[in-house]
Amino acid sequence: MLIKDIGEQGLLRILQKFCPAEIVGDDCAVLPTNPNQSLAVTTDMLVDGVHFSDRTTGPYYAGWRAAAANLSDLAAMGARPLAVTVALAVSADTAVDWVEEFYRGMTACLQEYHTPIAGGDVVRSPVVTIAITALGQVEENRTICRSNARSNWGIVATGFHGTSRAGLELLLNPEFGQNLEKGDRISLILAHQQPKPRLDVLPILWEILDAAGAMEPPLSPPLAKGGKQESNSLSPPLSKGGPGGVNSPIAIAGMDSSDGLADAIVQVCRASGVGANVDRTKIPIPHSLSEIVSAQKALDWALYGGEDFELVLFLPIDRAKLLVERIGDGAAIVGITTECADIWLSDSSGICPDFRLEIDRGFQHF
Repeated sequence: MLIKDIGEQGLLRILQKFCPAEIVGDDCAVLPTNPNQSLAVTTDMLVDGVHFSDRTTGPYYAGWRAAAANLSDLAAMGARPLAVTVALAVSADTAVDWVEEFYRGMTACLQEYHTPIAGGDVVRSPVVTIAITALGQVEENRTICRSNARSNWGIVATGFHGTSRAGLELLLNPEFGQNLEKGDRISLILAHQQPKPRLDVLPILWEILDAAGAMEPPLSPPLAKGGKQESNSLSPPLSKGGPGGVNSPIAIAGMDSSDGLADAIVQVCRASGVGANVDRTKIPIPHSLSEIVSAQKALDWALYGGEDFELVLFLPIDRAKLLVERIGDGAAIVGITTECADIWLSDSSGICPDFRLEIDRGFQHF
């Protein structure tokens, strides 16, 4: 059975089964918020052949990853997910089973975080395209912005990096990594197919910051000599759905590592007007990668591979240490922020030379 066999209304009836009956049916889904809380909104678009393919993910895992990416964006802002809407563009020759499997994958991920699909839209397109908008609720004094980092703060990666890129390589090349133990192979593949948004980190983070009395007034980025704010290398790049430089009164900054660990570090540093010294020996890379690639390749995958969907958080060093201790399982302090503008990757073992971290080595659409 194909989409053209059931028509738009038939497709909509199938998709409405995945949404709570009390939410869908009108032109908008109305989601009430409480006083002193904000509605966090993020949108991601996925295109067949660019973001997913049946060769590596299939519709179920493509749906899971699509949901996880949006939930990860909410986690990076400190927000609790409320609902998502899904805009689906398919051709008339798309198999109905493909669409249902995609939505099953989305639903499986969303249900772990009690997040419903609250509606969306369906259109005809020669290329399968999905646009997901996620809505979340965040307390005004707990909004995690990219522009809040200060010098001499710790940079925390909440888990292993390079795993999703390794999983993708295993899926693309089945003969690759035959020396891996079965459990390690499955773990790397699932890191790519079923990533976990780190919403679980937020309760731990709030507990640590509340105990430390971490509510601090927002500070302006560092000033250049002569009293003028730096505006060239430190100017924040445009970001999708970002807060536009809004400061939050909480002593933390961050984003997720969906575009790579290096991208996250550079973006936060630029938005905050700080630099960083990142220690390559502290970057959490799973031991299984050493079984299939060189140490340099594993580092490249960790820095630039992307789609690990961990959080990269900047906060005072004592709180950073406590956060890493509480999270465990691959969490690490990978560097320290500095007053200068440069972002360096150094080697505390003294083996490799230092070099500047840039974001243009990671995935770019254009």
